[in-house]
Amino acid sequence: MSTTPAPAEDLLVLGKIVSVHGVRGEIKVYSFTDPLDNVLDYPRWTLRRDGEVKQVELAGGRLQGKVLVARLKGLDDREVARTYAGFEICVPRSQLPELDDGEFYWYQLEGLKVIDQAGQLLGKVDHLFETGANDVMVVKPCADSLDDRERLLPYTQQCVLSINLEAGEMQVEWDADF
Repeated sequence: MSTTPAPAEDLLVLGKIVSVHGVRGEIKVYSFTDPLDNVLDYPRWTLRRDGEVKQVELAGGRLQGKVLVARLKGLDDREVARTYAGFEICVPRSQLPELDDGEFYWYQLEGLKVIDQAGQLLGKVDHLFETGANDVMVVKPCADSLDDRERLLPYTQQCVLSINLEAGEMQVEWDADF
């Protein structure tokens, strides 16, 4: 295990170590990827927790029911593995696969100005979350926004009309009073 991390601004959080699994030092992982086991596609992880950073190599992993279980190289003791709980699992942005035109990673949408069809600034995308039906954008007020309301907008083709990453803007079909 190395201690030389990638620059913090280049890292994306793909999951979190939540506990140990079994007696051989395996860890349970809460994955933010879709599908869940995509986090296992990255052979090297940067682990972060409260200013502490570790570089680790993945030795293997599997989806076991609804739980993701992983093995790290050199980690084969349950009590040592327990000390890894709470670490975020990060990888450099450069390792993410290229997306097709019109597809975006959530981190690319965060911070975009959200403008309705009347040209009114509703706020900026703060973060997104999943629901059973579709993803939802949390749009928070910002300087020059129409009002001080937080809005939840569906991330759907009906709502999101266009995204311009270079301009930092997203055009939406949304009633500002809703």
